[in-house]
Amino acid sequence: SDNRIYPSLIWSRENEEKGSTITAGAMFSTEYDYQSLGAQIGFSQKTKNRMGTFTAKFQAFADQVKLIAPIELRPGGDDTAGMAARNTFALSLAYSQIINRNFQIELMADGVQQNGYLSLPFHRVYFADGSVHQEALPDTRIKIPVGIRANYFLGDRFILRGYYRYYGDSWGIRSNTASLETPVKISPFVSVTPFYRFYQQSAARYFAPYQAHTAFDDFYTSNYDLSKFTSHFYGAGVRITPKNGFLGVSRLNVLELRYGHYTKSGGMQSDIISLNIGFR
Repeated sequence: SDNRIYPSLIWSRENEEKGSTITAGAMFSTEYDYQSLGAQIGFSQKTKNRMGTFTAKFQAFADQVKLIAPIELRPGGDDTAGMAARNTFALSLAYSQIINRNFQIELMADGVQQNGYLSLPFHRVYFADGSVHQEALPDTRIKIPVGIRANYFLGDRFILRGYYRYYGDSWGIRSNTASLETPVKISPFVSVTPFYRFYQQSAARYFAPYQAHTAFDDFYTSNYDLSKFTSHFYGAGVRITPKNGFLGVSRLNVLELRYGHYTKSGGMQSDIISLNIGFR
């Protein structure tokens, strides 16, 4: 069995007169084969007319990965192969702007650098000669996503929420993400939100399917999360915000049920149901 514990402590201080906010925090996460220690600092500044906000955040994580090899590659069947380090440094920049009473946009950009052990040690890779190996990937990776988010209010009953992100990294992956959701207010206390998300990515240069790698490859993986694929995720949610509570519970002020159907090229399908309950 595996349990994850991830406490965090965040401190924030706002200067309302200057329109600025500074934050700092520390995070910790532990589970059976992974431990992570992180820290972050952040700063945000509103424009003079309070219509725009610039935000910058820097995060650093020092992680330890347990090197659990596939069972047939464990000497004597022992999975205690020690730990390896993985470090992540991420800078996030965002600028949000209220264009008018109906239209808001946000621009986002991130720069992420990882170094250390970046493979998944338990992933098998079968070579063309039938031999089995442990996944091997470079010990550095740089990720650069940029995106835009926009909300448009069509009167009091309809909202259009759009999002687009382009992603590229030093392993050769390029991806595009686009999503749209449209909350529709049925009554002052009930809204319905249909949504759709499209995702498309190219393969990492180190990916090859089953029995396609050879001994001439310096790096190799058959993890289909690093392959070329497209996916679609669509569904709808119902949100209820009763004025006097729900089911006799006066402090229950939010009840949201969402259903989504996910499909991925290659034949993968899944159905996701989530329930969100809020108390005041």
